[in-house]
Amino acid sequence: MEISMVGTGYVGLVSGTCFAETGIIVTCVDVDNDKIDKLNKGIVPIYEPGLESMINRNVKKNRLYFTTRLEESLADAEAVFIAVGTPPDEDGSADLKYVLSVAREVGKHMNQYLVIVTKSTVPIGTAKKVKAAVQEELDKRGVNISFDVASNPEFLKEGAAIDDFLKPDRIVIGTESEKAVEVLRRLYKPFLLNNHPIVFMDIPSAEMTKYTANAMLATKISFMNDIANLCEIVGADITSVRKGIGSDSRIGYHFIYAGAGYGGSCFPKDVKALIKTSDQNNHSLEVLKAVEDVNDRQKVVLFNKINKHFNGDLKGKRIALWGLSFKPNTDDMREAPALVIIDKLIKAGAKVIGYDPVAINECKRRIGDKIEYTNEQYDAIKNVDALVLITEWSEFRVPKWKEMENLMKNKIIFDGRNIYDPSDMKKWGWTYYGIGR
Repeated sequence: MEISMVGTGYVGLVSGTCFAETGIIVTCVDVDNDKIDKLNKGIVPIYEPGLESMINRNVKKNRLYFTTRLEESLADAEAVFIAVGTPPDEDGSADLKYVLSVAREVGKHMNQYLVIVTKSTVPIGTAKKVKAAVQEELDKRGVNISFDVASNPEFLKEGAAIDDFLKPDRIVIGTESEKAVEVLRRLYKPFLLNNHPIVFMDIPSAEMTKYTANAMLATKISFMNDIANLCEIVGADITSVRKGIGSDSRIGYHFIYAGAGYGGSCFPKDVKALIKTSDQNNHSLEVLKAVEDVNDRQKVVLFNKINKHFNGDLKGKRIALWGLSFKPNTDDMREAPALVIIDKLIKAGAKVIGYDPVAINECKRRIGDKIEYTNEQYDAIKNVDALVLITEWSEFRVPKWKEMENLMKNKIIFDGRNIYDPSDMKKWGWTYYGIGR
């Protein structure tokens, strides 16, 4: 079986590679010549644990190809997946220009039946627009080629995407055609052998499922961050509260950790897009609007703590940041809390020194030399007035406290992820600030 995967960003590259791992012949397509050239040389443009070795293995097995020519990928394909970006427009809605551009290109070049699958996160009603765009191009050509459109949203967690794809909680497919169901069932058969559930539904419901899932997870995060801020005011500890509610099977422990706010490519964008869709349909999602407001405020909580500790005078202070990416095991800095904190610190006159295991180059690409960078975590804290932990990378969990005492000017830590024990910090003579503690 052969498929085409259009878009070699995070979703497309991981999805295409994992399909190839199951024996499918996959051609990944992108308009970015430089990116395709690098992929053909074995250079992977994103950081995801295990991805590079899997790409190289499947390329050698002649199951995975990279090209800029969409028409080549369609020659023997049974399905084409659209996995291009849907960035937020100025009004918060998802920008579909890339999705519809691919749909038109498919219509221009397809010569046999295809299932055209939206893998990108797209608003409700996108499948109809894709279908219309493809049909318009077929009409221009004067040809009568049948095709079906389907929605197959991804549920990948950055940093654990390969396991998520190969061992999914569920596979959601929206389609209106039994023929499309048959094609997609064959495509996903290797996953069904391990009893991973596949859920077929109508297309609008599949499109809504993705947004709803991310919105629910974002809601849990913002809810706990709001409660954490109240905990500080009333003298409670959010970590104890988390344990107390997480043991309730109706709630669970996932996504109830207080911190510096959520970021990344999904939650901020998808919450905005769902709010916009709701507003366009004269229905106000008040809970989600509050989720977004809480998250925006949460991203400045750490800065406010730093500023208060130094009595509003940060000019000339050296502040070290451990962690730049929005979460561990990725170099993604889209909507990362670190970017907000860096901006606030710099405007207050502080000197910022940043360290991250994999995201330094991405940070340089985004903000250039506004901060100083180090390639070693302990170099970042030399002669600093305070350390701010923003991303909970594993290497930060048990640091060399004695060495840190000798390197830092002051024994002050702002723990944006609550990974250290306040009682230990106090016992060892550190000034410690957490979130909701």
